[in-house]
Amino acid sequence: MILHLPGHMPALPPAARSRAALGLTAAAALGRFQLQVCADCGAVQYPPRETCRHCLSDRLPWTDQTGSGELIAETTVHLSQDSYFRERAPWRIGMVRLDAGPTLITHLPAAGAAAPVRVRVTARLDKSGQGVLVAFPIDEVTTMVNDRQLREMICDPKGRKVLVTDGQTAVGQALARQMLAAGATQVWVGHGKSWKKYPGCAELAALPRVAMQPLDLTDSKSVKHVAGAIGDQVDILINNAELHPPLGIAAGKSATRGGIATGNGIDAAQAEMDIHYLGLLRLAHEMGPAMTSRGADGPPGPIAWVNLLSIYALSNFPPQGTFSASKAAALSLSQCLRAEMRPSGVRVINVFPGPIDDEWNQAMPSPKLTPHALAQAVIGALKDGVEDVYPGDVAADWLSRWRDNPKILERELSA
Repeated sequence: MILHLPGHMPALPPAARSRAALGLTAAAALGRFQLQVCADCGAVQYPPRETCRHCLSDRLPWTDQTGSGELIAETTVHLSQDSYFRERAPWRIGMVRLDAGPTLITHLPAAGAAAPVRVRVTARLDKSGQGVLVAFPIDEVTTMVNDRQLREMICDPKGRKVLVTDGQTAVGQALARQMLAAGATQVWVGHGKSWKKYPGCAELAALPRVAMQPLDLTDSKSVKHVAGAIGDQVDILINNAELHPPLGIAAGKSATRGGIATGNGIDAAQAEMDIHYLGLLRLAHEMGPAMTSRGADGPPGPIAWVNLLSIYALSNFPPQGTFSASKAAALSLSQCLRAEMRPSGVRVINVFPGPIDDEWNQAMPSPKLTPHALAQAVIGALKDGVEDVYPGDVAADWLSRWRDNPKILERELSA
């Protein structure tokens, strides 16, 4: 999918992990700090193992931790055999004794308080996409974007250049405005039909640091033109282009969109796939090489690619069957994109909102996620280095039920 340019591959932190240790990465991808806790004896365990170090039980569910503890020792690495850390030395690390019991080796802010001091440990994704531990002094406010060691674990919009692929929707306009509020120096806003006047577009175009950019994800030439014009400048790409065909209401039946058994959903399904799946594929082909090259550049900061998906990508919502299927296809493609971009240090973030309070979902009952809240969730994910985001009450509930038993959720939705 993506052409990696020879000579432009960056140094990355060591990425090898055991299957047990990947549980830490899985939690960090959601912005959570979890450790193994034995279901039989209750021991909190680190480093991760296949069995409990106390009772040898293999029942070791990953459980959320507060992260509170004490920094008991620290050192600064000036020389390293690893190319990533050698290029970035000196690098500060420490030993933390958690209140929960285990003792951990963690990264430390370059200018944080010296040991001994109370700290809070969090899990982050490093530039290789693997979970690592970072300890912050409880009594100090540390901004990762200003920390030489830690800023590559996040992609704060401050000082960055952003492309929002569709500014003709309430969501796209909220994303552009929030990026500006977060300190982006330039925001390009895509618009597919320049002849059509969409509410809010004129006001958005008048804002400082905003440039309207003709972009139609269903047109390969349009995507190629944008990639040639600004692809080598984009630090953060937000692919928010969506299509929800109008609701069709059958007599005596609930509203459905793109039904697959009625014979009325073929055109809608093709249009949805053209935007959600093929549109993402066109972007990846044209923007991918430029962004992977920028990811290899290192400073001034990491590169991020954000995909607006849907909670319906996890389990099909029959009233919006073809829309759900197109988002599931986009999720699969986005996972491939993430795997291909990871060697260049590019962070791919997937956003899974529930129903959004916009023109497409007027017939959906509450609760619905406002465009502003969705944009805030995207900003938070970039600032925290989170990989998967589930904003809103509906998405959080859906995710919980899907994790508990996907088959039960499928039956509940079909009812």
